Amino acid sequence: MADVTDPAFRRIIAKYGKPDVLWTEFVSADGLFLGGYDALVKDLAFTQAERPIVAQFFTSNPDMMRKAASLARDLGFDGVDINMGCPDKRIERRGAGANLIKYPKLAQAIIHAAKEGAGSLPVSVKTRIGWNDNELETLLPALLEAEPAMITIHARTRKELSLVPARWEHIERAVEIRNEKGSDALIFGNGDVSSVADALQKARETGCDGVMIGRAIFGNPWLFAKHSPQIRPRDKLDVLVEHTKLFEQLLPHKNFAVMKRHYKAYVTGWVGAKELRMKLMAARNASEVAFLSIFSAGFVPPLFRASLAESPVKSSLSRV
Repeated sequence: MADVTDPAFRRIIAKYGKPDVLWTEFVSADGLFLGGYDALVKDLAFTQAERPIVAQFFTSNPDMMRKAASLARDLGFDGVDINMGCPDKRIERRGAGANLIKYPKLAQAIIHAAKEGAGSLPVSVKTRIGWNDNELETLLPALLEAEPAMITIHARTRKELSLVPARWEHIERAVEIRNEKGSDALIFGNGDVSSVADALQKARETGCDGVMIGRAIFGNPWLFAKHSPQIRPRDKLDVLVEHTKLFEQLLPHKNFAVMKRHYKAYVTGWVGAKELRMKLMAARNASEVAFLSIFSAGFVPPLFRASLAESPVKSSLSRV
């Protein structure tokens, strides 16, 4: 998830509820080697606490994918993933993402190139069930021919985006196709998974080897915690501040507005949440976010709130 599962958010997830495997946000293989290396390589930064971790790339150029996979190997990643499912038109105009659904031979060439660059690292693919219609019967066998270690299938077409419910019966069929072809590739399902319990149920029902969870992690880094605590609004605000400080520290090359897409997910479900969100959206840096979160009505004792009112930070927030 571009600009979502960045190094800052992954550190938060690894701390509060680490899943079995983490994927990076997808990174342009072209950009890495055509002038944008210094900025983009920062998106691939990771800590030992995040292992096992898979580097995710997009491109329509096999040579660029080979180089990106080799870089992932050199950086010490545990796997390489090729995004062939993103429906963003800017990505598709480059021939990458979901656009590769229309060009299975090119998709195969990119998988082969990734395997060459990755060496002993496993190479996986994330795609959809088709472009306009369900094309699993032809698309999946083509991908399996290239022998990736794993294929994650989002249970919607590119045309459907996320506008209709994911249809997990197609994941079940994908498992059947894999078995019919005698492939060793793992099949993961993706789409509308709300919790770990939901993921386990979907895996049992479809026979898939694993489940990838995306949007459900927004604002909920405790999602994968083995013993999920009772999360209070104060807990969410504390992690929001921690997350924002990490973003500012680790990703100075990114616009601060990128971080703000998380605030709606973190700050919701209690009286005054909407008002606080509006103020947070106007904040200019992590210090202002911290002040607003600490000073939010209802969470701070009155005497402490009064002392904070004298803080010099408050003067810079008079407009919010």
